[in-house]
Amino acid sequence: MTEHKTLTMSDIARLAGVSESTVSRALRDNPIINEKTRKKVQQIARDHHYQINESARNLRLNKSHTIAVVMLLDPACGQAISDPFLLDLLGNVADELTKNGYDLLLSTTQVLGEDLSPRYLDSKRADGMIIIGQGAQGQQIDALAGSRKLFVVWGADRPGQNYATVGSDNKKGAYLAVRHLIETGRRRIAFLGDSRHPEIEQRLAGYHQALAEAGLNPDPTLQVETDFSSQSGYEATRDILMTEGRSFDAIFTVSDAIAMGAIKLLGEKGVRVPEEVAVSGFDDIPTSAYCTPSLTTVRQNTAEGGRQLVKCLLDQLAGKEQRSVVLDVELIVRQSSSGESA
Repeated sequence: MTEHKTLTMSDIARLAGVSESTVSRALRDNPIINEKTRKKVQQIARDHHYQINESARNLRLNKSHTIAVVMLLDPACGQAISDPFLLDLLGNVADELTKNGYDLLLSTTQVLGEDLSPRYLDSKRADGMIIIGQGAQGQQIDALAGSRKLFVVWGADRPGQNYATVGSDNKKGAYLAVRHLIETGRRRIAFLGDSRHPEIEQRLAGYHQALAEAGLNPDPTLQVETDFSSQSGYEATRDILMTEGRSFDAIFTVSDAIAMGAIKLLGEKGVRVPEEVAVSGFDDIPTSAYCTPSLTTVRQNTAEGGRQLVKCLLDQLAGKEQRSVVLDVELIVRQSSSGESA
């Protein structure tokens, strides 16, 4: 029986007439390599029954070729990994990592103050981290930044921070939504959200800016702290509605989930939306277009968010300077504020 020599990556590169790095990328189906070359390299590998020894490769390169995506979920904020916005963002991150030949290690943590570095980076389980959720307390992230580890955060770009973030223009989004409510004739606009979170603090600033430009004074009694859940939106709206002397004709909420809870309560109490009270959310989760009434909201570009999070981290892995990215937002007007279909 004739023995067949085991093909190496160097052999494939020679047969294909390309470099070993091109072979490596082509075998991982990296789109940076043109389709014709990818197919040629992959066909040679199939013909010779070549398989990448991932363990040996990673050991040789001292890399795991894995990115840890860590969801910082504060149990007090009412946001879970099943949150539709987080799932949408996570899906886009996963797609982008796959395109770049990286595996995803997903983890959640509810331990405030935990040092994230030993679990993921120091242990070599991952080459870098994408952290989703700054939360009301940022000790973990600040500590990680001080250790000069490779990571990027989905969240708000804050003055003085020494780590990169990718996030939406939260102040602009809230400003657009509240200005729209004012333009429909609303003057007593409630704010539902927890401004201890950096992103929500920016949305509160946008709310105040829109009111100030319209010559309206914010009513502190209409700024109600809620978590990110529909139940919290339901309860907060009930409390405002049932408290004597607190009249309102619109509600701006910092998430679509909160807005849906508010609309449910208003419907149960016989308050017509938007005729008596207009409602706007924030996120534009898929169900916001299909609830009754359909929800006016601020669209966050999760597809671009996923791309930029991965790009920012891979730039750091390549030794490039880290820079924060602020993504533009778009106001989507639907029935809950205008009474008309979008």
